[in-house]
Amino acid sequence: MHNDVFCKIIRGEIPSYKIYEDADVLAILDISQVTKGHVLVMPKEHYENFLSTPQEVMHKVMNIAQRIGQVQIKMLGAKGVNILSNAYEAAGQTVMHFHVHVIPRYESNDNFHLEMKENNESLNLPAIADKIKL
Repeated sequence: MHNDVFCKIIRGEIPSYKIYEDADVLAILDISQVTKGHVLVMPKEHYENFLSTPQEVMHKVMNIAQRIGQVQIKMLGAKGVNILSNAYEAAGQTVMHFHVHVIPRYESNDNFHLEMKENNESLNLPAIADKIKL
């Protein structure tokens, strides 16, 4: 039995604001709302992160994340949605239980910043591509 905060929420040991629940997936409001309506979607079975989660479970989680994003736009007036999942501490994962953030976006100055910077000048892109080709 795992004792991370999400496993405790799934077992009902910690209260949460449930958005969706079925036999395999739970979606809750994030207690630290990045923007209004920020939701966490997770499998009920424990997996450390998306890298170790079976595909069929990933599909279930992402199907619910998509539906929640659609509702956030329709019912909350969001203008867009970010989907985010961190894998390991170096990427910002703080709870070692796979989960997807569904973050509604209202305007560009809504205090959530996910910045992508070009940094390919010193990189050997062909060599990198060769190393990670599937």
